[in-house]
Formats: sequence, C-alpha cells, structure tokens
Amino acid sequence: MPRVGILALQGDYAAHSKILDELQVAWQLVKMPRELDTVQGLIIPGGESTTLLKLMAPIAMRPALEAFHAQGRPIFGTCAGLILLAKETRDPAQESLGFIDIVAGRNAYGRQIDSFIDRGTPLVEELGIAPLEMVFIRAPKILQLGPSVTPLATHHDETVLARQQNILVSSFHPELTADRRVHRYFVDMVTTANDILRI
Repeated sequence: MPRVGILALQGDYAAHSKILDELQVAWQLVKMPRELDTVQGLIIPGGESTTLLKLMAPIAMRPALEAFHAQGRPIFGTCAGLILLAKETRDPAQESLGFIDIVAGRNAYGRQIDSFIDRGTPLVEELGIAPLEMVFIRAPKILQLGPSVTPLATHHDETVLARQQNILVSSFHPELTADRRVHRYFVDMVTTANDILRI
C-alpha cells in the first residue's frame, strides 16, 4: 500500500489525516522537501494560498514539488491547494505552480461569512451517482478548464472537482464532510500511479 503525504505547512491538514486513517491508508505529514521522497502521493490542504507560498519559499518546497510532479506522482489540492496548483489565478493574480490547466478565481464564492454546505453532482462512475456533500469556505472557482482537464463533479453546473492526468483539484473541502468518495478516488489514483512507476 503506498503512503500519502499531507503538506503540513499551514491549513487543515489534520482533517485529511483522519480520513486517511478511516480508509486505512498509510500517511505522513510533509514539512520539508526531503520528506517527499518517502511518499507516493500528496495532498495540499485548504488554508491561505499566499501564506502557503511564503512558507514554501525559504525551504525550497516549490522545486521539490515540481520534481515530485515530474515523476508522475499524484497531487490533490483542496481550496487553497487548488489555487496553488492552477495554471493561472485571478482576483487577484498570484504565483502558482501551473500543474493543472485551469484558471482559478480566488475567494470567488465570497468571504468567510459566506461559507456554506450544499450538495453537488458527480460526473464519473468512480464517484457513484449519489449527490456529493460539499463544504465551501472562502472557496475558489474554476473559471476556465483546459482541453485536457476532465470535470469530475459540478455544483449548480459549475465544475468544482477536476482532474488532469495525476493532478486532482477541488474547490470545496471534502475532508469536512462524512463522504469519503473523493479521498477514495485520490487514493486509487496514487495506487494506480505507484503500480505503473514500479514496473
């Protein structure tokens, strides 16, 4: 069974670890670049994207993430993690890693006071047909999808879960719900990629 890392510089990384425990998936917190060498997938949790970038810079986390991505290792970004992984960010623009061909609108669902819980629609068989519970907290919107990006779930006809190759992003916080389908989907991505890379 592969091990999933959770970037633990800032944000709600503890909630993701509890879900991985429930799914009986090995995990570890990642606070330094060298720790990426011992995991086969990575979750970048929600939080504050500009703060996360500032914390990454002095420890050279960006080049380590670029190398991890270049190896074909899966990465899952929720909320601020989506912003960090996007090709372009707006409102306002900021630095990002560019691992997935989307344009992200920061805080597009409103401020903290505008946070809400709702249900969305899964679009792929792996996520089933039952509505997905979604928690939106200062959430970004996916404003544009590149041609090689696959929408996996929508909320009011807007894509809120998407994938491009081994990158998965979510506008909402699946770790704050009782629904484990999104995390299972990501764990399956990690397992598949690990099997391929071991051949």
